[in-house]
Amino acid sequence: MVEQSSEVHISGPDETAVTMSDTGPARKETERKLAAALAELVEAEHVPADSHFFTDLGANSLVMAQFCARLRKIPDLPSPSIRDIYRHPTIRELAEALAPAPPDGDAPADTAPVPARVPEPVPATRVNPLHHRLCGAFQLLVFLVYSLVYGYITAGGYEWISEATGPGGVYLRSLVFGSIAFFALCAFPVLAKWILVGRWKPGEFPLWGLAYARFWFVKVLLHANPMVLLVGTPLYVLYLRALGARIGKGVTILSRSVPVCTDLLTIGAGTVIRKESFFQCYRAYAGRIQTGRVTIGRDAFVGEKTVLEIDTSLGDGAQLGHSSALHRGQAVPDGARWHGSPAEPTEVDHVRVPPAGCGTLRRAWFGTATLLQLLFVYLPIVLGGVYMVFTGLPAIGKRLDPQTAVLSRPELIPDALAVSLVLFFGFVGAGLVALYTVPRLLRLLVRPDRVYPLYGLHYTLHRVAARITNIKFFTWLFGDSSYIVYYLRRIGYDLSRVEQTGSNFGTEVQHETPFLVSVGTGTMVADGLSVVNAEYSATSFRLSRVAIGPRNFLGNNIAYPAGGRTGENCLLATKVLVPLDGEVRRDVGLLGSPCFEIPRSVERDARFDHLRAGEELRRRLGAKNRYNLLSMGWMLFARWLHVFLLTLFALVSVDLYGAAGHVVIALYLAVTLALTTAYYVLVERCMTGFRPLRPQLCSIYDPTFWLHERLWKVPVQYLNIFNGTPFKSLVWRLLGVRMGKRVFDDGCYMTERTLAAVGDECTLNAGSKIQCHSQEDGTFKSAGITLGARCTLGVAAHVHYGVTMGEGAVLAADSFLMKGEEVPPDARWGGNPAVDMPEAGGGSPPPDLAVKKTDAAAAATR
Repeated sequence: MVEQSSEVHISGPDETAVTMSDTGPARKETERKLAAALAELVEAEHVPADSHFFTDLGANSLVMAQFCARLRKIPDLPSPSIRDIYRHPTIRELAEALAPAPPDGDAPADTAPVPARVPEPVPATRVNPLHHRLCGAFQLLVFLVYSLVYGYITAGGYEWISEATGPGGVYLRSLVFGSIAFFALCAFPVLAKWILVGRWKPGEFPLWGLAYARFWFVKVLLHANPMVLLVGTPLYVLYLRALGARIGKGVTILSRSVPVCTDLLTIGAGTVIRKESFFQCYRAYAGRIQTGRVTIGRDAFVGEKTVLEIDTSLGDGAQLGHSSALHRGQAVPDGARWHGSPAEPTEVDHVRVPPAGCGTLRRAWFGTATLLQLLFVYLPIVLGGVYMVFTGLPAIGKRLDPQTAVLSRPELIPDALAVSLVLFFGFVGAGLVALYTVPRLLRLLVRPDRVYPLYGLHYTLHRVAARITNIKFFTWLFGDSSYIVYYLRRIGYDLSRVEQTGSNFGTEVQHETPFLVSVGTGTMVADGLSVVNAEYSATSFRLSRVAIGPRNFLGNNIAYPAGGRTGENCLLATKVLVPLDGEVRRDVGLLGSPCFEIPRSVERDARFDHLRAGEELRRRLGAKNRYNLLSMGWMLFARWLHVFLLTLFALVSVDLYGAAGHVVIALYLAVTLALTTAYYVLVERCMTGFRPLRPQLCSIYDPTFWLHERLWKVPVQYLNIFNGTPFKSLVWRLLGVRMGKRVFDDGCYMTERTLAAVGDECTLNAGSKIQCHSQEDGTFKSAGITLGARCTLGVAAHVHYGVTMGEGAVLAADSFLMKGEEVPPDARWGGNPAVDMPEAGGGSPPPDLAVKKTDAAAAATR
């Protein structure tokens, strides 16, 4: 069952040196010790050497991860990876595969083998506490000054617009003020970058120092830049060029991950970069920021959910598949196709849509039209519309009127109630109406399986429909409940005959178009599914149907592309690379990137299956539905109450505007952030009764699991503002994380906060995730995660529940550290699933790589 498909490539950097020598006393002793170690974990008196780990012994992936961790602590036993376990699923096969190779026939028998050279671990840079505090003070000062300037400009602009007469005057002044503000917000990061940094160069510097303060300032300005809203248009490419990036003609960038060290980025003409890709040209590693080049040649392809670390390159015509990563020093040759994490060669062609006519003139026209539409339509409507709404609402207009500015305080609360109710529930109602009508009308103009050129009417309509149907508020509201299936059906999903479980989909589901998504009966999706049903080339795109088979289970953070080769009854593990070639997989599980086959399920994972049928299911599902409905109501109330508090504070600010002037408006942004943070911290802690969560192994029909679902609905988007500052750790502590001192967090997300422990001076990169739970079919499991002092999580690295990382350990970018693993101190692990990988350290790239990339950079942009 494990290797029934010859198309699934399961070799990699952790592939064992398999030796088929005769069984001897040493081999028997190894088998005995392996069996004894496994017997303790499966609670058996004896483990036969030929018993299958999963089908005969009933072990699961957590048990086998603990088995591997236990073997690593025994010096005289081999150290298998989880891949080895699935490749050789009996004690006898495993002992044979891990046996040392016999000496060469020409060498003396008593000659000891020379061990391979393992790079010395790069020690973590210790943080100076004074630098840490000074940097935090500087960052706070920058935010306050930014809020002050923002408030003054906003108040001045409002006063100027208010002096206009008639709708025409309001439109013209809104147009002028909005255009000036837009260009100023776009130009300021460019000027700041060239003045403070000049040209980025490969190198490194410690966190929290002066160099880091400049780096952080430029990064924050870029991330707060309105130009990010124009990702997917030629204007965004022009903006990156203004920041120093060398980008050729006809490049299409769909990822909203903004590269920071832009001078180190080279992208050749005709290249396509899909969404949710990281190519930042920097990484945080062991207490330092390291910068390096990312070079992408001409006519290259970078798939969805990919990571390109520093000092990596793709040659001309090269491809990097979805859910893949290039680790530091990797280089894809010209014309080669790679996939996996870390990437390795493949024959899969990821560019499957024919080209279309899309020249320079078309791109220039589209960019110009987009800019004019923004300046002459969107900005005036937003600014002028807000002004007219504010003056039209009595609760606000009477306070803005100098004749009636001084009002009694008792009127504040009724006015804030009225305004917040209209704004919040008006948005919900109008959003649902637009969601159910506009995309269906646009669908008539963009047909499936038809090739359209980029940057035209059809491309614009597709982007509008995708943005509307991917509004996160509604999946957040309906997800993790029975009601998500009705919502998805209404927006266009084909869900066949639904077998209701109450947890068919999570709160994070996205797609290119909802009208070309088919999900089979009995399929469950945990969270983070991205349906890749739009295919792109450098000049064209095509919408294609994605069909996910019946009785599947999809784990977290999966990109499922059109043409995925999975059928009925498959388990797709977290961060799996969905295969695009070979036979259609059925009745198996798929794990890793590139994927390999594992058992679909084992006996100990089916202990709650009796609750998923018959009268017991109906009774428990009814109770879960009532609880989830109450959760949705509470979360709507919590969100509305937050809007009410912000509205109340806004009315107070407007009321005081005449006395305190622009200072009140200037402080509004800073106070709003503090209020939002304190409010949602209090909401979450109240829901848990200010008590930590406990590790669980229960059915999804257990009320304990329902509480977890409710906690997942607490908004956390405000945390992104604190990325890269000492205040992020403070907020994590308030949420219950056992957070060490001077932790650097550049954008990590933690699910069950009170089950996570992060040691002193750890380094957490952007897109990393600490997930203290797992849901597999109808079973929910959770356990603590412990990161020792000075650990590093790479960009988009994923840590599963029950994991312990020793002090100074490193998990490479885009790696998946499976449940129950124990990483030794100072170890370097990487890959999906993660294994010991010394080259995942922070050493310098191969000396010839920089030369090759420098030579390629000059030619790539032509």
